[in-house]
Amino acid sequence: MEDALSRIISELESHQILQNPDSQSPISESALLDLQSLFDDADPTDSDRLWEEMTSKNLHPSSLNSPISAAMDSTSPLLSLLASDTYLSILLSPSSPLYTLFSPISFLSLLRSLRRTFKHCRLSPAPTHPSTGKKPGRKKRGPAGRNARRTHDSELDPDASDGDTGNAPQINTRLILSILEKLESLLDRIHLNGFSDSLKSLAQTVAEIPVMALDSLENSMDFNRLCDICFRILNGVLQPEHGDQTVVAVEVLKSLAPSILLLKSQVRTFALQFVTRQMMAAAKVSEAIRKAIVYFPRFLASKAPEKSDPRAAAVDSIIEVVRAMELQDQIGFADYVVKMTKGKAQLRLVAVDLILALLTVLPDPLGVNEEKGIAEEGRNWWGCRCLEALMERCSDAAGGIRARALSNMAQVVGFLSGDVANCTRLRELMGFGNSGSGEGLNELLRRCTDEKAAVRKAALLLITKSMDLLGRSIDHNRLKTIAIACSDPLVSIRKAALAALSEVFRKFPDSKVTTEWLHAVPRLIIDNETSIQVECENLFQELVLEQVSRCSSVDSCSNTAGHSQMDQMDVEGTFQGELESAIPKSVLILLKEICDGEVAPYVKKICTSLGKKKQLKLNIALSLQNIIQTSESLWLSHSMAIAKWTAPAGAWFLLSEVSSFLPKAVGWKFLHHHWQLLDKTKPEKAVCSPVVDIEMAGEDSVESNSVSWAGDRVFLLQTISNVSVELPPEPAADLAHNLLKMIEEFSMHLTEVNAHIKALRAICKRKALNTEEGDNLVSKWVNQLLSKALSVLDNYLLEVSESSKPDTFFTPPRNISQKGKREALVSKFLSKAVTAVFTVGCLVLVCPSVDLKGTIPLLHTIITSGSSKSKPKELANISVSLKQVAPSLYIQSWLTMGKICLADGKLAKRYIPLFVQELEKSDCAALRNNIVVVMADFCVRYTALIDCYIPRITNSLRDPCEVVRRQTFILLSRLLQRDYVKWRGVLFLRFLLSLVDESEKIRQLADFLFGSILKAKAPLLAYNSFVEAIFVLNDCHAHAGHSESQGLQNGRQLFSIRGNDGQSRSQRMHIYASLLKEMAPEHLLATSAKVCAEILAAASDGLLDLNDITGQSVLQDALQILACKEMRIQPNRGAAAAADAAEMEEEGGESSGALNAARGRVVTQVAKKNLIQNAIPIFIELKRLLESKNSPLTGCLMECLRILLKDYKNEIDDILVADKQLQKELMYDMHKYEAAKTKTTVAEAVATMQRSAGHRSPLMPSAGSVRSELSNRSNIHVRLADQLGSTDKIASAVADVAAAATVRSVLKEINSSTPPLKSMSIPKIKTSYAAVGKGSCPSDVLESVRRRL
Repeated sequence: MEDALSRIISELESHQILQNPDSQSPISESALLDLQSLFDDADPTDSDRLWEEMTSKNLHPSSLNSPISAAMDSTSPLLSLLASDTYLSILLSPSSPLYTLFSPISFLSLLRSLRRTFKHCRLSPAPTHPSTGKKPGRKKRGPAGRNARRTHDSELDPDASDGDTGNAPQINTRLILSILEKLESLLDRIHLNGFSDSLKSLAQTVAEIPVMALDSLENSMDFNRLCDICFRILNGVLQPEHGDQTVVAVEVLKSLAPSILLLKSQVRTFALQFVTRQMMAAAKVSEAIRKAIVYFPRFLASKAPEKSDPRAAAVDSIIEVVRAMELQDQIGFADYVVKMTKGKAQLRLVAVDLILALLTVLPDPLGVNEEKGIAEEGRNWWGCRCLEALMERCSDAAGGIRARALSNMAQVVGFLSGDVANCTRLRELMGFGNSGSGEGLNELLRRCTDEKAAVRKAALLLITKSMDLLGRSIDHNRLKTIAIACSDPLVSIRKAALAALSEVFRKFPDSKVTTEWLHAVPRLIIDNETSIQVECENLFQELVLEQVSRCSSVDSCSNTAGHSQMDQMDVEGTFQGELESAIPKSVLILLKEICDGEVAPYVKKICTSLGKKKQLKLNIALSLQNIIQTSESLWLSHSMAIAKWTAPAGAWFLLSEVSSFLPKAVGWKFLHHHWQLLDKTKPEKAVCSPVVDIEMAGEDSVESNSVSWAGDRVFLLQTISNVSVELPPEPAADLAHNLLKMIEEFSMHLTEVNAHIKALRAICKRKALNTEEGDNLVSKWVNQLLSKALSVLDNYLLEVSESSKPDTFFTPPRNISQKGKREALVSKFLSKAVTAVFTVGCLVLVCPSVDLKGTIPLLHTIITSGSSKSKPKELANISVSLKQVAPSLYIQSWLTMGKICLADGKLAKRYIPLFVQELEKSDCAALRNNIVVVMADFCVRYTALIDCYIPRITNSLRDPCEVVRRQTFILLSRLLQRDYVKWRGVLFLRFLLSLVDESEKIRQLADFLFGSILKAKAPLLAYNSFVEAIFVLNDCHAHAGHSESQGLQNGRQLFSIRGNDGQSRSQRMHIYASLLKEMAPEHLLATSAKVCAEILAAASDGLLDLNDITGQSVLQDALQILACKEMRIQPNRGAAAAADAAEMEEEGGESSGALNAARGRVVTQVAKKNLIQNAIPIFIELKRLLESKNSPLTGCLMECLRILLKDYKNEIDDILVADKQLQKELMYDMHKYEAAKTKTTVAEAVATMQRSAGHRSPLMPSAGSVRSELSNRSNIHVRLADQLGSTDKIASAVADVAAAATVRSVLKEINSSTPPLKSMSIPKIKTSYAAVGKGSCPSDVLESVRRRL
């Protein structure tokens, strides 16, 4: 010990002699070890002897501070920690002069030493062996070759420079824990109330240690112990002896904030537990600590990060702290969050998430379960205020905040709507009204058509969650808005719309909802996204098939008493009522709507898909049979004629579709009974052809019954065909004989013919012993029917030829009665001839190998009748035009010829030009529609033959008949999807006009094609054809690419929107905007460059003739395109853009959002460079040219420049350095435009405030109304600040509006109080020019006026 004391004193004396005020040398390691052994010894006399020796050598105790502080600041981690440990041991010694040795500088050096250790060193686990200063079993000398007395070598890992772990030294955790424990003990001896910097640094360092040790310390037990010591130190700092507890608590909480805001970490858990348990417990005792902790969540909210995942973690941490508070403090924080919703974009985004957490975590947010006195506040309860603020953010200016607010609102509604009392309050707050309709729902539906995809998706989700609040069904227009979203280009939005509309259907299955659902959802079975197809199938099975399946046990018995005395109308009404009581009305509505012409094709696809997956259940077939039998029984129970009975609409249709996969579920007795019923019971009026039906449309009831009867027969026959395998042999043979007999009569409706032939073929094929026998049977009756059909056609043509002959050769002439009989006979033959021709077409499809040598010439005669061209002698010829005499036969002949051509390629090659010619010249819409369908089939079968006729087929896209246009659009779209037709030539340009078609349905189809299908299949097509589209739509031929692609000049005006009128320009701009929306930012940039180079530059160089009206239109369109919002690449500036970017990160992941943001920045920089280097010089030259010609397009050019340069106001001097005059004009136009816009915006806001004030009660306003008014004003100011971006502009505009209002008020008051001049009695003054005649004027006055002018 004596040696240690002498070494310590000797080194201290040398430091005192060599003391340099500028730099202090650190104490040596040996001296530190001696001091440590001296003060760690249990005998206090050793340390007393040190102080005595220092006193005897005239060494002040404070002389230890400088060398030890220098050692703590050393770059050697071990020396620094050893000095820190020694310094703390000295301070903790009972005999040490505490306040002499303690120095803020030394204390800060101690804290810096700890920071450096955790930043630059790795921590090894503490040994489990009892600590003696050495590692068990290890005895290794230091690098300097010192003796074993240097026990600190045990704290340094000798393998610290291993290649796997880097060059950072490894420190044993035991030494760190020892220093922290001593630091905790020091706080009991030293009060830091006079050392504010030391206190602040201590709180920051101790709070950061767990974060820094998280990566360097792998042992969880050591880490837990480390965190426990750190938080004990922070708890000790909070004691009142260390100063003002509020100030200290604030410093501690600020230091803990980074740890609490971590994403996922043990440190975050420890920090939250410290705040919510220890500090909250202290806050209940100390009001000073409570003041600090109440404001801590607000501080965390202001520091919350922007990205989605860290922000969500921050919100969770904030809510954990808020949950531990008292109720009044929680309400105060809720009010602060409401104020945050009116702040900057980042704060609004955090506030929206906080409101969701508050409403779902804290108890009774709407105050419905509170005591009477508190609950009477109603809408003033904290949760109601939060909910109103969240509703306001649903209309935020930033799209990301709107989407987040709507999404959070959906979660709030889903969470709170389980309570009836909450539902009532929610319905009131959300503006749904008592009847389930109101302004809140209108605003929500407007968001379904928002320009931001995330907003549309969130709005649909909110609608799905709000069904329990509506109370009743949504009207048709609002339903239409949701249904349109099912065709959105984005998959996620289509899914959300599918869920929203299905939820409405679950809650309110009335007729209008059922109709809208069936027209919107089943069509998604053909969606490109497989998951949507699967969801569509699941929803159809749940909402349609399962609902119908519940009718499998319906009781068909009814009370028949009392019906005999009723008249027919009453009986039918009673029957309908009893039917709806036996079968749910919703089921009857479903069945009726699924057989709609626009729904049935998709229902067939869904049933086929479900059947192939074996997901169709037997109950559905049993239920449909039960529904049909119940309807029949109820009808007969009322003693009504069975001839007038038809099954519920859609029942036979659905049964025919499901029976193909459930053949054993349909009984033969059931089918046989209804076949006999429909076969024996003839309708009152036979329906033979479409033309005859149209001409006799006056008999509505008879026709409706006949069509329903024919439809039931068709679906019954299809069902029989599906279950023909299960039919007994003898009944099957009888049925086949009856079917053949009925076909031979040629008296059925056309829809029945095909069903009869298919059923007959199915029975023959399935009941034959082998395939060859079945083919022979089919061929036999096909030839038999074909010969009889030809006989019917020959007879009709003969009658037509005879009846067309003039009567002059008859002696005596025919009378009127004979002519009438003749016409009736011809009409009867026509009906049979139409059916015969249609039957021939069906037979060709059933048996393509049938001999048609006699049929083709006959059909050729019919389709060419009336033509002036000479015909071969072997072809029959008639003198009349069947197109005029028998249009139905003429149409069916073309259709049958198309079916024959599908079976015979050589014949198709000869007749395809005739089909195209007839398509272009025919004035019958039905024939044009049929030929379009035939040409689409030809395109699949004979692609090479049809390819050259595609431009002529596309002329039907501009057909005067909407049905033909829609049919052409759908068929060509399908061919394009299947690559039978290519997007080349004029095809894409002609499809563009469907975007502005007169029909809303065609416009919707076109939007879906360009926005979804085409975007995925040919993403560059819009970019490659954009400039050419400008010339084509304006019918301008100055573009080289356009002139080359115009192979057909006769259709150029048909597919152009030529003209400078407002409607034509708006239609063209709608097309341009639709194409630009689908382009990526880099394609927008390239398109902008192409427009400048190929249109603006061509105009300035004289290549584009500006004297021509089409050239002017092209130039005007180009300028409007460059200025439109779809073309502009917005730079990511401001918090609103950051909010939108954050929302996109939530949709596509943070890496995707960062990548998109980086790409956007690059494109923005390139766009600016392109504008300066390429576009501006072209604009300058073009402006000079337009000014020299006094062109009205100069104004368009200036407006375009103003919009392009408004984001570069500070750089206009550099951009327009080549034209100072243009620079001045643009600056003037910009200032003028902004002033006018600001004034208009403020005027509208003031008018809104005045209108809202006009609806208030004139009585004394309550506190709530005053608060509401102040909130309304603040909201208007926030909205104006978001729109205008400058408080100076707002103040100036408000002053102008106020001045104008004051002037109007003063003038109004003067006019109301001042009498008119003519009523005032004033003396008349005689003029000095009395001699001048009336109407003349002195010459000097005229001269004065002339000079002024």
